[in-house]
Amino acid sequence: MKSKLTIKMARCKGCGICVAFCPKQVLAVDALGKVQVVQGEACIACGQCELRCPDYAIFVDKVKEAQA
Repeated sequence: MKSKLTIKMARCKGCGICVAFCPKQVLAVDALGKVQVVQGEACIACGQCELRCPDYAIFVDKVKEAQA
């Protein structure tokens, strides 16, 4: 199962909590102090970033892969 990460930049205050809790280092804080996806393909859709975000700025949507 793949995932799609959505970050609401207007809500993100760059606290880094989501970065700290991501077990696969998918996220990072950029030079502007906002979170960005740096390794989206590594995301396992665990939802820790979404669960821990105090500002409801990040969302994980599980996406089923198309069957061949």
